Amino acid sequence: MTERTAVRAVITGALATVLLGLAPHAALAAPVPAPQAPARDGVAAARAAATDPATLDTLARFFAAEGKRGGAAAAAPGTASAAPRIEGGTVPVYALSPDFVRGRAAAPVARLEFLASKAVAADGRTASVWTAHRGGSWKVVNIASGDDETRYAAAGAARDASGTVFHEPQIDAWYLQRGDRIEPLDADARKAVGAHGTTVDAYRKRVAKAYGDKLPGSAYDKRGEAGGYGPGAGTGGGTGPAPAARKPAEASAVTGDRLPVTAATTVAAAAALLALGLSATTALRRRRSGR
Repeated sequence: MTERTAVRAVITGALATVLLGLAPHAALAAPVPAPQAPARDGVAAARAAATDPATLDTLARFFAAEGKRGGAAAAAPGTASAAPRIEGGTVPVYALSPDFVRGRAAAPVARLEFLASKAVAADGRTASVWTAHRGGSWKVVNIASGDDETRYAAAGAARDASGTVFHEPQIDAWYLQRGDRIEPLDADARKAVGAHGTTVDAYRKRVAKAYGDKLPGSAYDKRGEAGGYGPGAGTGGGTGPAPAARKPAEASAVTGDRLPVTAATTVAAAAALLALGLSATTALRRRRSGR
């Protein structure tokens, strides 16, 4: 064997050893499946529902009622100065998937829940119009104060347009998933996964520990406790009742099982919904201060 041949054999053997050593890691780093995206015509139909004159009229009454509760002198609904508008694009809103919590193979971290459009009042206040596919068409299912859905979607897209922005409603945290990383987009998410985020696998372990025994069909669910639980659930702490001001669980673009989330069930919220003429399945979200 010549010197050149011997060197080549050594290099080839070393390379093979390195590749074999990397093989298990490559398997672990397999691409994480992306959640189902809404069809383009579905997004257009959802936006049409959000911009429908009847929706805009409801929005005007929503903002007027919010203004009265806040002590502001709101313009009368129906006047030009009170007319709200839909601003920006309609975005898909994804939430933590029960299948991911269960650890099912190839389950994406999040799944599509509904589409959201940003509504703006004449005085600059904002609301989020939620639309979901119900009964064969896209319908408005909720109007929520603030603009979390579109704001965090924009924040995530600015960081990585190919990533997936999703919500963990149990602790009201917003994240960006890109590749094998879960990155925080708000203070609640930073508290859950750290300022620099975590891996998808580590995030799966955290949510499995927090919610794995609370999925539909669990003893927790059968005891009738799946209406919601407090922030402690996200960190393995206690699971006392959460404030009624948390995110509602009424709007969903998908059917089937759900993770338990906290709902706005106060008498005041119900009265506000009836005053606005909204359906019984519509929930009014209250924003926490300091977001």
